[in-house]
Amino acid sequence: MDETYVRARGQWQYLYRAIDSNGDTIEFWFSERRNLTAAKHFLRKALKRHGRPERIVIDGSQTNREAILSCDMENRLQAWSRRKLKPIRIRQSRYLNNRIEQDHRAIKRRTRPMLGFQTIATARVILGGIEMVHMMRKGQAKYARNPQPTLAEQFDLLAA
Repeated sequence: MDETYVRARGQWQYLYRAIDSNGDTIEFWFSERRNLTAAKHFLRKALKRHGRPERIVIDGSQTNREAILSCDMENRLQAWSRRKLKPIRIRQSRYLNNRIEQDHRAIKRRTRPMLGFQTIATARVILGGIEMVHMMRKGQAKYARNPQPTLAEQFDLLAA
């Protein structure tokens, strides 16, 4: 889990992203602020869609650490089952999150020539599309009819 900067409306905004151990994109979220509320919102969204992980690797950000601890506690308290859930292990090191830092490069490669976005709404829509194409390139968008469609075929299926 990490965040990167994107220029929108002449100011730096934040793109929160999470990937799994295979490098597949789990979740992304664009925010105007980089604070505890934004980190919690992103993490709740990721946990709701993809379930609880055993561990999360983050950089030295204390905000992300507090968000993980808070969301993990909420998740364990709201668990429907009677079994006791283990807390999520947090691995916090600057060098352990190189995989996501390298994954940011593909997104930055697309946004850098754009020289920023005019509005926040435009940034959300365009970044969603960039993330989707990036996920298709990584082979995350699988279709039952054709196991290995080309990028153009995947886009046609998505647009249809």
